[in-house]
Amino acid sequence: MITRRHLLAATGGFALAAAGPATAKTVPPPRRNDMEIKRNGSQPSAKGSADYFTGVVRIDPLFEAPEPARVRGASVTFEPGARTAWHTHPLGQTLIVRSGLGWAQRWGGPKEEIRPGDVVWFPPGEKHWHGAAPTTAMTHIAIQEALNGKVVDWMEHVSDQQYRT
Repeated sequence: MITRRHLLAATGGFALAAAGPATAKTVPPPRRNDMEIKRNGSQPSAKGSADYFTGVVRIDPLFEAPEPARVRGASVTFEPGARTAWHTHPLGQTLIVRSGLGWAQRWGGPKEEIRPGDVVWFPPGEKHWHGAAPTTAMTHIAIQEALNGKVVDWMEHVSDQQYRT
């Protein structure tokens, strides 16, 4: 008689026993390298390019899921007064504010204050910008999906007047 203990031993510990030996099902062991852990500090920080940002911005990559997944994420820190240029995302973008005080604005809409714990969603194709308040740094996690390998379309810089009003 095959018991649950026999199944576990024969399959390296990966078995599910249903009602009894006649209905036991084995679950294959996980493939090697299924799970990936990116250790804190294992990916280098990058300076935000002056082509796409105003002020001092640091980008810390968090993840880029392998195909067929399309999701990518980074932690972005804006020094006081720093901000993105106007931009859109082909599949939208989610921001999760982690620290500080920031602002976000969609084209034609009011500038909104964003604080730690706030979650901001920009729909696909919505022109917007986000960054730190004038006297306080802000860090957020940015999550977006790639469409045909592209996650963002950059546009003109946010002028000082647009930023202040």
